[in-house]
Amino acid sequence: MSKYQDGHTYHVYNRGAHQLTIFRKPRHFRKCVGLLLKYSAHYKVSLLAYCLMPNHYHLVVRQEDDGSISRFLQTTFNSFVQHYNLLETHSGTLFQGPAKSTLIDTDEYLLHAIRYVHANPVSAKLVKKASDWEFSDCSLWVGDSEASFVGKSIRDKWFKDGKGYREFLEAYEPGTFEPGTFSRDLGIILDP
Repeated sequence: MSKYQDGHTYHVYNRGAHQLTIFRKPRHFRKCVGLLLKYSAHYKVSLLAYCLMPNHYHLVVRQEDDGSISRFLQTTFNSFVQHYNLLETHSGTLFQGPAKSTLIDTDEYLLHAIRYVHANPVSAKLVKKASDWEFSDCSLWVGDSEASFVGKSIRDKWFKDGKGYREFLEAYEPGTFEPGTFSRDLGIILDP
């Protein structure tokens, strides 16, 4: 049985080998975002939320019918490492082994995982507002435009618009959600 199942959603994350910085320059971040978008479509993976941090990344992904999160991750990050190694005259791996993942089994868990992903740059004191971090899709989630993005139907179902999600995001308190340690008593009322 595969680690990832069709129709299921996962929080996927990994860090740099030896906790080293992976994304050293803006072009590294941009290249990886481009690969994530390209290969998520190719491998039938819905990229619901993402955030690339200097020494790690977080993704919230759903495997669609006949999709493959495993191949998506392998192809995306192998391509990124090859690109990085060529440009930066580096050799060897960049990542600390295979990505870790947690099954997201409820709507409440999904919303808290997405918020956690988007809040990472604020928690790390890289920006004051999560939507200011260029290397995540947070600005789409909090935006008021009619722009389409993969997570829009989820956002609009629970928050109606970007303002509602922005309020939920700003209420985040670091330490209330960590990968694999979700507590279901975080006080959000999910009533679409």
